[in-house]
Amino acid sequence: MGIRERLSGNEAAAIAMKQINPDVVAAFPITPSTEIPQYFSTFVSNGQVDTEFVAVESEHSAMTACIGAEAAGARAMTATSANGLSLMWEQIYIASSLRLPIVMSLVNRAVSGPLNIHNDHSDAMGVRDSGWIMLFSENNQEAYDNLLMAHRIAEHKDVLLPLMVCQDGFITSHSIENIELLEDDKAKAFVGSYKPEHYLLNKDEPIAIGPLDLQAFLFEHKYQQAEAMRNAKKVIAEVSKEFEELTGRKYSFFEEYKLDDAEIAIVCMNSTAGTTKYVVDQLRKNGIKAGLLKVRMFRPFPTEEIAKALSNLKAVAVLDKADSLNGAGGALFEDITSAMFVNKVQIPVVDYVYGIGGRDTTSNDIESVYNDLSEIVKNGGTNDFYRYLGVRK
Repeated sequence: MGIRERLSGNEAAAIAMKQINPDVVAAFPITPSTEIPQYFSTFVSNGQVDTEFVAVESEHSAMTACIGAEAAGARAMTATSANGLSLMWEQIYIASSLRLPIVMSLVNRAVSGPLNIHNDHSDAMGVRDSGWIMLFSENNQEAYDNLLMAHRIAEHKDVLLPLMVCQDGFITSHSIENIELLEDDKAKAFVGSYKPEHYLLNKDEPIAIGPLDLQAFLFEHKYQQAEAMRNAKKVIAEVSKEFEELTGRKYSFFEEYKLDDAEIAIVCMNSTAGTTKYVVDQLRKNGIKAGLLKVRMFRPFPTEEIAKALSNLKAVAVLDKADSLNGAGGALFEDITSAMFVNKVQIPVVDYVYGIGGRDTTSNDIESVYNDLSEIVKNGGTNDFYRYLGVRK
């Protein structure tokens, strides 16, 4: 039986880290993720963990310290947001190319400029092709659960890639919700210990980390990273299944909410899914067959599975909480439409950029998207596929 609690998303992330008890945590404060290392540092000072907490001078240094610790054979974690992730940018790519299974709690926030401390997904979308596994979390329960699964996934011998667990800044990070925690001993047993095969401090196998890698080998090493990301898909499914057996909480690559008989549906990530579920329930009462597909696993992207899940719909709207500024649609929209095209699923799809800089997205806004989808079905399609939701023009 789990432990019932009331926690914010940041508290939930910090408690997951306490139960994991990593060897090293290196972090620098940045809103809205500051509370995670702040809460965790109290566990260090109270002796509840034996983690080496490294208070660094910048986020670049935080990821550098994690890289050094992980390369030496230690389990390392960190947390950041927005500009902090941007300052890590060079090291983010180095961490993945060195195949170091670092775990990061990323509390999503708008990237400057202009300066904004509120939620959108521009930070995560900025590193979506960096070689990190990316899991998104609707609420504090999912943020906690994803972190407990993270090391099992990242450290698997067929994967060995860093992993970030995303949650929405302030919306979930600072909002208190009911949550069910695992007992410490069960969490520790599930996560297990880290036993790397190759590491710098292994006196029996001297190795170099970060060597020059030119034309003769870099291509092959990048191919190996890509293979590892493909392998992660199977490992995520296996670890999620084992977690379900332990907790009763089921996690797949994505959640299908009333999608079985739906005619129109929204695709989105993170906390917006909660509002969308409410709207779906209201529309169902009025006889409208609305549904939702909530993406949990953004990297690797479940191309075939998503295309199949959407194949029986009459129209789909993708909600992007970041604008790619390319004149063609946001990152999630591009992935969804690509998945549908290569799997020969041909139905109308529209993109809505929304919530930039923390702009509120209400149930009325979401309902208006479903109304638009109904019109698209009625009219047999649309040429206006790149839209904005809630912007003043």
